[in-house]
Amino acid sequence: MQAPFDFQKLFELSPNPYMLLDRDLRYVTANAAYLRVTASRLEDLVGRNVFEAFPNDPEDPANASLRMLRDSFFRVLSDRVLDTLALIPYRVPRLTDAGATVVEDRFWSATHTPLLDAAGEVAFILQHTMDVTELQQLKQAVRGAESVPAKAPGPQLEGGVFLRAKAVQEANLTLDGERRHLRRLFEVAPGFMCSLKGPEHVFELVNHAYLQLVGHRDLLNKPVREALPEVAGQGFFELLDGVITSGEPFVGHGMRVMLQRVPGGPLEEAFVDLVYQPIVEADGRVSGIFVQGHDMTAQKRAEDELARHRDHLEELVRERTRELEVSEAERRQTEAALRQAQKMEAVGKLTGGVAHDFNNLLQVVSGNLQLLQRDTAGDPKAQRRLETALGAVERGARLASQLLAFARRQPLEPTSLNLGRLVRDMDDLLRRALGEDVEVETVIAGGLWNTAVDRNQLENVILNLAINARDAMDGRGKLTLEAGNAMLDDHYALLHPEVTAGQYVLLAISDTGTGMTQEVMERAFEPFFTTKPEGRGTGLGLSMVYGFVKQSGGHVKIYSEVGHGTSLKLYLPRSFQAAVQPTEVPMGQVEGGTETILVVEDDPAVRGTVVEVLTELGYRVLKASDGQSALAVIQSGLPVDLLFTDVVMPGPVRSPELARQAKALLPDLEVLFTSGYTENAIVHGGRLDPGVSLLSKPYRREDLARKLRAMLRQREQRMAAKGLKAPAPTPTPAVPRGSDGELKGPLRILLVEDDPDIRESACELLTDMGHGVQAVGSAEAARTVLGKDPIDVLFTDVTLPGMSGVALAREAVRQNPSLRVVIASGDSRAVTSESGPELERAVLLPKPYDLDQMERALVQASAALTGAASRRRSP
Repeated sequence: MQAPFDFQKLFELSPNPYMLLDRDLRYVTANAAYLRVTASRLEDLVGRNVFEAFPNDPEDPANASLRMLRDSFFRVLSDRVLDTLALIPYRVPRLTDAGATVVEDRFWSATHTPLLDAAGEVAFILQHTMDVTELQQLKQAVRGAESVPAKAPGPQLEGGVFLRAKAVQEANLTLDGERRHLRRLFEVAPGFMCSLKGPEHVFELVNHAYLQLVGHRDLLNKPVREALPEVAGQGFFELLDGVITSGEPFVGHGMRVMLQRVPGGPLEEAFVDLVYQPIVEADGRVSGIFVQGHDMTAQKRAEDELARHRDHLEELVRERTRELEVSEAERRQTEAALRQAQKMEAVGKLTGGVAHDFNNLLQVVSGNLQLLQRDTAGDPKAQRRLETALGAVERGARLASQLLAFARRQPLEPTSLNLGRLVRDMDDLLRRALGEDVEVETVIAGGLWNTAVDRNQLENVILNLAINARDAMDGRGKLTLEAGNAMLDDHYALLHPEVTAGQYVLLAISDTGTGMTQEVMERAFEPFFTTKPEGRGTGLGLSMVYGFVKQSGGHVKIYSEVGHGTSLKLYLPRSFQAAVQPTEVPMGQVEGGTETILVVEDDPAVRGTVVEVLTELGYRVLKASDGQSALAVIQSGLPVDLLFTDVVMPGPVRSPELARQAKALLPDLEVLFTSGYTENAIVHGGRLDPGVSLLSKPYRREDLARKLRAMLRQREQRMAAKGLKAPAPTPTPAVPRGSDGELKGPLRILLVEDDPDIRESACELLTDMGHGVQAVGSAEAARTVLGKDPIDVLFTDVTLPGMSGVALAREAVRQNPSLRVVIASGDSRAVTSESGPELERAVLLPKPYDLDQMERALVQASAALTGAASRRRSP
């Protein structure tokens, strides 16, 4: 290992004079050469001010030479940079050969170098001087020679020497100027540069840009490893060693280096382009390395930022592309959903219209078949045929119900229920329906939540799915019903747009049947799609299940594998309400009553059938063909206990508005709606409006009777709670007949009725009684008949177009006093307000009326006429 170099010895042995001053220009030290040229001792100088030790001219302290020297020192102190005095005359003592000390003027060239402390301030000034007295004397001699003419070889030779010396001096001056110019260029170069000497890479020259790069620190005369210790381990020192060893230059681009630009500060990242150029001597030896480069940090960061923005832009483009792809997929999905919704809407509208008309037809058929059953009691053959026909009606009703369920237009009455309890209650029913060869397993999870659905419809769904499973298993296998709590999260809802994330109650119905292919699963919920043989299914079973679950706010999913079975999972919305126990439906003897029921039905056949069924049950029945006519009946003041109205009605008064106004006039009125299709009149969001009672068409006589009695009992209980008593039905008065209690012979009757349905049915009833009937629709037409044909009885409605029935009767009696008069009306006040003495024997027949009531009215009119004639004959 090489011993450390003794710089103090170098200072002492240097042939050049050196001395060191502090900031106050006091001597700190001086080497032997300085002491020799100044004839001084070190102990006499240390601590003394330089101008006190060497005043130059004691008689002139402000002489020019002293000012030059002082100004140079002050420039070093203020600018902290090296300062040079090329030539300064200064008087110093000199030791002669004889040992004497003399003071003489000498010429000097001085260099003053600042030595900085840790704070960057000048701590010391190092002076290096050269005695150039002989050179100055030579210059003076040259100038003198130039002014003297040449006379002899000696002086000419001396002049030649002087001329050559002058040329050398000029060359040196030129070189010195070029050196200073190159040094200025080196300092102000925009790229960083430095010169490294020897294998230790000692800094010889460093420009300002290099100091800016590495931080302003003391680098000169220091090896690179000592000057830049933080660069160790980053590969740069090894690269420098390689250039020295190989003699080949190294070029680096965008090289990353970590530098400590502030003493004690953190490492800072920089990027440089650089060249390590070897300095090759004449003998081929590499004596050092010239380093040149550029700080590319700002450019690298700008490029990185640009790349980041470019990457970000590309990511945005990719993201936007993905969004467009997703948007396009969503658009296609939305279009498909829209087409499906439009198809469902179209099918729903078609289904609703078909269901309405179809159910009305079924109601007429069902009602008349039930009436025929009573008329043919005791005829087994006729009863069998009627049962077959009624079975077909029920199948048609189920088909219409499935159509409505598929279109999500069936009126639901959801209640909060416990799914586990409902499944257990259906256990016996399922086992009977599936047979002994199908094993039924029920799994109910603990802590099961309640759900809000229509109980009857859910039971139908479970039974339908169980029967489907039985068919898929060919009547032999295992059916598993599982109920539990389920959570459908946002991710699931994202994959299934029709699903709302939240809490559900899950009902899974699984079988061990043949399973479904993917193609079958995709079409399983389509209406009329079935894999069963022709005649074994309508293809509406799963469609009905799908529609019911969706209308209930739930979700349905099929899982199936060919050869392993199928599982249908129904997700029903959770309810936070307490479970409601189902009410027991009475199944005993059908009961009728004597209350008054207003039937509002626009279909004449349905209306006639319903009126007949209700009359047979003992009720007093009023009827109307539309909401406006029904409202007129209510406003007439006739007592009405229950309003039985179709939902879909023609005219300006719709059934909900009719019910509202009727309840306003008769607060204790019960309202029962009936329809084959509700058309959103009393159903909103797939659910019946609160407080609404509905009997869907077609219905059986027994269903109607039980529903009416249940509602009328509620009315009685409500009125009893108020302390009221329901009005008793108006008793039918005993009608006197002829002397033998019968009408004598057929009567010629003029029937005046503007309602074609009522006119037709009344005409039929009167004809069945054996009377001759002429029927007209207005008072004006009746006048014509009365003017030319003999008539026994005028049977007229009160409200007629044009002249009223009461005015017609008064006019007819004045013309024919023996005419018998029967006035049919739903409002007795209209009759009494217009009646006069002519109508004192007229009989009032309240609407609606039946055959017996018509017969009693005719007997009563005949008796009244007979009594009046007797009074006229009495004295």
